[in-house]
Amino acid sequence: QVQLVESGGGLVQAGGSLRLSCAASGRTFSIYDMGWFRQAPGKEREFVAAITWSGGRTSYADSVKGRFTISGDNAKNTVYLQMNSLKPEDTAVYYCAARRYNYAKTYDYWGQGTQVTVSS
Repeated sequence: QVQLVESGGGLVQAGGSLRLSCAASGRTFSIYDMGWFRQAPGKEREFVAAITWSGGRTSYADSVKGRFTISGDNAKNTVYLQMNSLKPEDTAVYYCAARRYNYAKTYDYWGQGTQVTVSS
């Protein structure tokens, strides 16, 4: 099992920045990659960004490219999401997730989520 705990959410004005953290514990050696997802009220959960646990290969949703940066610190078992130039449409609950296999279509482990609110 892998446990994930997010932190760093909050209220920020449009154009501002926030950094989310996701600390992993447990069987972290089994992780292939970790991702960030978000879910806004009344909308489905959507992919934001992901990073492979070894090698640090990253991927992003088109809506956040150039504004968000995902990074990882293997020594601390922590993944970060630096969010710049935030927009009101970025308002959502942000979830951290971990996947064990690169061929899996779904993520195996999820955090509890952290609220990000961007005011206009």
